[in-house]
Amino acid sequence: KFRCFIHFESQTEMLMLFRLCVCVSFSEAAISCLNEDGQPVDWFIIYKLPIYKMAVKGSGVDYMYLDPSVMDFQMSKHTVNSSKGALGRTLTQLYSRYTSTSLVYMLYDDAPPELKYPSKYGHTKGTLLMFDQSQGFWLTHSVPHFPPFPERNYSFPSTGKYYGQTLHCITYNYTQFPQISWQLAYLNPRMYNCYVPMAFRPDVAVMAQICDGKTPAIINRRSLQKLKSVRGQTFFKSNSMLNVLPRYLHWLGGSSIGLLVESWLHQAHRLPSNCSLPRHVMNIDRVCLPGPQMFKSYEDHSKWCVSYAFKDQWTCLGNLNRDSGKAGRGGGLICSQNSVIYKAFRQAMAGYKHC
Repeated sequence: KFRCFIHFESQTEMLMLFRLCVCVSFSEAAISCLNEDGQPVDWFIIYKLPIYKMAVKGSGVDYMYLDPSVMDFQMSKHTVNSSKGALGRTLTQLYSRYTSTSLVYMLYDDAPPELKYPSKYGHTKGTLLMFDQSQGFWLTHSVPHFPPFPERNYSFPSTGKYYGQTLHCITYNYTQFPQISWQLAYLNPRMYNCYVPMAFRPDVAVMAQICDGKTPAIINRRSLQKLKSVRGQTFFKSNSMLNVLPRYLHWLGGSSIGLLVESWLHQAHRLPSNCSLPRHVMNIDRVCLPGPQMFKSYEDHSKWCVSYAFKDQWTCLGNLNRDSGKAGRGGGLICSQNSVIYKAFRQAMAGYKHC
């Protein structure tokens, strides 16, 4: 065995070396979804509770948390407007490192913060993509006006407190981001802040085009992409130029899959439960999370669906409303057959409307 001893001429030299080690350690930290303790995690899902739950007023910033180490949704000790929870810790990576020239980031939301709400873009409530040439994360969510511009630091909008919201973060190796880049063309996202250095542009050309304010050309009107998280979990990203939920049935398994759908049903053109297909698409009207935390669908702005049959175990989260007025706008879902995710959301379905 060999031992190495370093002799310091002064306490100042020792302090300088310590600071250098801290800086190097921070700069080399892998970009990742971070859990409630700030540790890297393959994926996490946050279900922010609405301010009103069955006429009982809450804070509007409390949330339930789920990741691979948790078997069901758990109430977080943090709030979504705090930088100490999983969401704040994950996004702080952007706010502390956005000036770096060795990473890519893109923020989009059809209702961006501080800007007007143009309807010509896809119905793509929020996303943050951030990665370097090693790995990164893709955070998708249903929150308007979020996240803030990188220069503003982390915060959660007051407009996002009223309704329930879902946020889904997945960590990917760099090899997955060229595929993710192609998916963005089908979403027609309202990009409001981004940075794509020249070294990355050959790999993520579509993302670079969108960042430059251009509209990428596409051949088909829909796309389905198989993605692998950094720890090997399979996710399917399905996007379409048409924001119509039943079309996704055929991509996931044809007409053999029936869906229970949670979608914001405030719009005048909301679609009723549909039994015209061999397997039905039925609207969830009540959600019940552990606690119990129960609320009605119109108190919930999140968008998700689960397969009706337990054997299929499909769960999809995204930005699709069951609303005919949004059928012409792009939209998408991230789906998986992860048993932990399926069980958590299937149990959250407390009631649905039959055809």
